[in-house]
Amino acid sequence: MKPIAIKDLSENFFEVIGKEWMLVTAGNKDHFNTMTASWGGIGFLWNKPVVYIFIRPERYTFEFIEKSEYFTLSFLGEENRAIHKICGSKSGREVDKVKETGLKPVITEKGNILFEQGRLSMECRKLYTNVMKEDCFIDPSVCKQWYGGAHGGLHHIYVAEITGAWMRE
Repeated sequence: MKPIAIKDLSENFFEVIGKEWMLVTAGNKDHFNTMTASWGGIGFLWNKPVVYIFIRPERYTFEFIEKSEYFTLSFLGEENRAIHKICGSKSGREVDKVKETGLKPVITEKGNILFEQGRLSMECRKLYTNVMKEDCFIDPSVCKQWYGGAHGGLHHIYVAEITGAWMRE
């Protein structure tokens, strides 16, 4: 993996996040978890390049994100769709996702986890978090469609500064 300047990121993140998906990973080399996500975005806020992601409190990765200053995003490419399916359907509480998927962890200088399979990876430092609130939905049908019952609880929103980026060589 070779480092790239954050300003040189030129992906169509509508396509990358919505169709390719991403792994959200938090923790350290001794204890971490990763999960597949397809909701989020990238932009510019507070004069910083940022990502924003959404994690439900029921997800095992939530515990790691809450305790960590950083998390990473790894985009594995369409050829690794099977890895995303496992990381999105099985819990790290019951399954060793690294062993089950063949993911190869790479430790950043800051001690965060990326994966060798990532065609694009980002290290992100949390700046802001909040919990979605049912009464803040302007269109209540969105809340009804995506929350409660089998869907799970309201997401926590995380805004994080992109502090590093890498491309597969």
